[in-house]
Amino acid sequence: MYKVGVLTLSDKGAAGEREDLSGPAIKEILKNHENFRVSKTLILPDEKDKIVEEMIRMCDQEDIDLILTTGGTGFSKRDITPEATHEVIERKVPGIPEAMRYFSLQITPRAMLSRGEAGIRGKALIVNMPGSPKAVKEVLEYILPSIEHGLDILQGNTSECARN
Repeated sequence: MYKVGVLTLSDKGAAGEREDLSGPAIKEILKNHENFRVSKTLILPDEKDKIVEEMIRMCDQEDIDLILTTGGTGFSKRDITPEATHEVIERKVPGIPEAMRYFSLQITPRAMLSRGEAGIRGKALIVNMPGSPKAVKEVLEYILPSIEHGLDILQGNTSECARN
């Protein structure tokens, strides 16, 4: 079973001015996937240092296998999730955000505006998800089987890899 951290990045959400619906959407989707267990959820403001610090803590100290971020991937001046992710990861995984954008482009042309990234730190995978609950639901179900397979490989679960 893979431990998942859900990190919502939103100034208004962190300040209690807006209810976070994307984080709960991620948790709801993962309930239907027996190999994923959400072990931490957190809402942070769009402040790069705080985001970097929390991602590092989740990977290095809390042994989170998969961090799914939501929010902060657009064009706003405060949208800095991809930049924070770049500071944390050791290796990029460009295929995941490419696949999410490809899938989403079939629903809306605005998907091309997503700046989400994905990468590896140690044995953890970090994936930047969209900030809208609708978009989260659309792409998460699409990428989860491949993410699970990638985590199996990353963590050396070769018996799992042989079956897939």
